[in-house]
Formats: sequence, C-alpha cells, structure tokens
Amino acid sequence: MARPRRIVLVRHGESVGNADDSVYERQPDHALPLTAAGRAQAVQAGGRLRELFGRERVSVYVSPYRRTHQTLAHLGLDPQVVRIREEPRLREQDWGNWQDREDVRRQKAYRDAYGHFFYRFAQGESGADVYDRVGAFLESLYRSFESPDHPPNVLLVTHGLTMRLFCMRWFHWTVAEFESLSNPDNGELRVLELGDDGHYRLDRPFAHWREPEPYGRTG
Repeated sequence: MARPRRIVLVRHGESVGNADDSVYERQPDHALPLTAAGRAQAVQAGGRLRELFGRERVSVYVSPYRRTHQTLAHLGLDPQVVRIREEPRLREQDWGNWQDREDVRRQKAYRDAYGHFFYRFAQGESGADVYDRVGAFLESLYRSFESPDHPPNVLLVTHGLTMRLFCMRWFHWTVAEFESLSNPDNGELRVLELGDDGHYRLDRPFAHWREPEPYGRTG
C-alpha cells in the first residue's frame, strides 16, 4: 500500500457568509464566494503548500462549494503535479435551505447547549451526520492508497468542521475531545505527517475552547 507521506487539510478562505451572515437569507450556502480577504488568505496558504510539496505530486480533493473551489484556484498549485477531484462528502455541514438569520442564531445557541456533535439543525445535519460521511470518504481514500503510483501527498480543501471531524475519525478522538475543539481560522492548514514508525501525527493541535468532559472511560 502506497500510503502518502502527508495528508494536508486546508480550510477555505473567508467567504462573504463569514463576513456577513445576513447573506444566507439571499444566497445558498454552496454558492457563496470568497471575499478579497479570503482570496489573500488562499494565496498565503498556497505559498506554504508549494514550499511543503516542492515538485512532489499531489492528489487533491475539493468540496463542491464555490468558496472551496475558489480557494483551490488561489492556492496556485502547479497543474502538472496535481490531480483534482471534486468530493461532495467533504462539503460543509448542511444548516438547511435559505436560512433565516435569527432562526439560525437561535439554533446555534441550542447547539451550544445541546452539543455540536449531536445537535441536528432543522432540515439540516448534525456533526454526527457529517462524521458519518467523512468516514465513508475515508474508506474510499484508503482504497486509493492501494495504487502503487499513489501521489506522496494528499490535499483536502474543505471546511472547518469537516477538518475537525476528519481528524476525529482518523485519530479516534472521542466526542468529548471533539466538543472541546475550536475551528481553524480561514485559510489555516493542518498536516498529518507519516512517521518512521508508520503512524501519522498532526503537525499542531487545534485550539481548545474548554476542557473535554467525557461521560466515561475510553481508550
């Protein structure tokens, strides 16, 4: 199995929805573009990625949202060394269609009280739902490693919650550990690096906004 040397996760740059949440009442989430600041964040992330990858080949998976496709475009990766696949399972958590701003704010308050992993937005998804589709994507990703010519790098251009849930699934973190983590900033990277012992390690942790509160013993 040709496991990649690195699996890199990057959150999209700032979108117009990140800058002004009233836009969700007028435009669907998947269609929101980057702001000028978001484009600059993607360019900056691209510089770090080009330095990291050098001339090595990269297998890229991108969420089908406009802001992730625009982020990928502004990374400035060499098309001669990348192969790109759109991957719907890496999309943002679904919060429902044509969102009412005040209703979403109420639901976010309910989610904070109920738990980010288990709370399901009305006509949308819970964190657990996203976890399940990320797990299904990982099964496909593992199968791709069976190819003897698999590129030494994998890049996922996705969303903050999806990044945290990917790492939760990969490293077998508990729900309590997930609940304690903050989203990465727009344009921020995380790198899973393959060590000499055959295990992947995260280059740096996610920020914690509280201490984990497990229900019982695990591990």
